[in-house]
Amino acid sequence: MTAPDDRRKREKRPPKPLDERALKDLALHYLGRFATTRARLIQYMQRKVRERGWADERAPDYDQLADRCVELGYVDDAAFAAMKGGALLRRGFGARRVEQALVAAGVGEAERGEVRETASDQALSAAMAFARRKRIGPFASDPADPDRRRKQLQAFIRAGHDFALARTLVFADSMEEIAGLDEQFGRDTW
Repeated sequence: MTAPDDRRKREKRPPKPLDERALKDLALHYLGRFATTRARLIQYMQRKVRERGWADERAPDYDQLADRCVELGYVDDAAFAAMKGGALLRRGFGARRVEQALVAAGVGEAERGEVRETASDQALSAAMAFARRKRIGPFASDPADPDRRRKQLQAFIRAGHDFALARTLVFADSMEEIAGLDEQFGRDTW
């Protein structure tokens, strides 16, 4: 037998360039693993062609393949927007942050509209979830000093919440102080 050091290391072969069938298979495999948008699917296919090369003479038609996936129901931007927006709201992110995430994912304006309304309706519950998760305001175990409150307010703003709502929650020391927030911040604007 040969010693482990004597074995030759296998040289990695470069991957074969893609053709139309291989690109379609990669796209379907990607869609089987991840919920995504039409725009992200196109970005994925373009990246794979950049990495591996293209074997056919005719350039790949990303739009046609993405449209076919939409037609078959494998890609649904509206469902993705509702799912992603709902998940971010439950995690305590505000309307602006939800909007930014959907724009980054390539969701169109029409699909973002319904999520925008939901985010406006749930602004208070999302802010409360964020405060609870980060132990801010009435959910804190110890009262915060001014510098810590400033940092907490900055965290709220980075999470996409309205400044007035964030300030109210950060400077509240008890649940009684935020009891009337339903009337004050019932429906938030973008």
